[in-house]
Amino acid sequence: MTPETRARIRGLITPIAVGLGRVGLTPNALTIIGFGIACVAAALAANQLWLAAGLLVVFGGVFDLFDGALARATNQASTLGAFMDSVFDRWGEAVVYVGIVWGTLQLGYERPVVLAGAAMASAFMVSYTRAKAESLGFTPGTGMANVGLAPREVRIAILTVGLIAAGLLAVDPASLDEGADGGAYALEAVALEISLGLIAVLATITTSQRIVHTINQGRSRNHG
Repeated sequence: MTPETRARIRGLITPIAVGLGRVGLTPNALTIIGFGIACVAAALAANQLWLAAGLLVVFGGVFDLFDGALARATNQASTLGAFMDSVFDRWGEAVVYVGIVWGTLQLGYERPVVLAGAAMASAFMVSYTRAKAESLGFTPGTGMANVGLAPREVRIAILTVGLIAAGLLAVDPASLDEGADGGAYALEAVALEISLGLIAVLATITTSQRIVHTINQGRSRNHG
């Protein structure tokens, strides 16, 4: 997603965010509500309600934009707010992966569990490389957010598609006694595996891109 696209999206959501502020919600309150949405999505995934979980994940991803938009529109932006937003974003993302792990374990599948762990680890490395680089003075501002194939919004989109596809491909729970070898039932897991595997791969590439970006900046400093 380009900086121009981000700017357009922010322009569209700002009036909604301001409206939420007028009913008494603060940016930090919106951050906490967004985390609560992630927790509900995780609970739905844990109960194999993939379609509902997917819809709530994408809703939570959009809702997450409101806290920053409200803070900027009302001059309430602060380092504490940025800290809260970043921490609860990462926490919410992790909770959703845990819900997927729980749900797939209950269904008797192992491969989606491993891929969910890989996706979560890779996603966290994307965030960590940005946070560490910025804390050391590399790529100030939000510049690092534009580096790499799979920032958070891309990961949310891929995960949403996987969850919705799993929900559409799921069979009647009464037929699950046949085991994980049933063809129609396997499609449910395959949808999750594809999305989780794609997140793991793209997030790993993104981490590598950010490492290379930071190395190049470090070399430029040394030669400057």
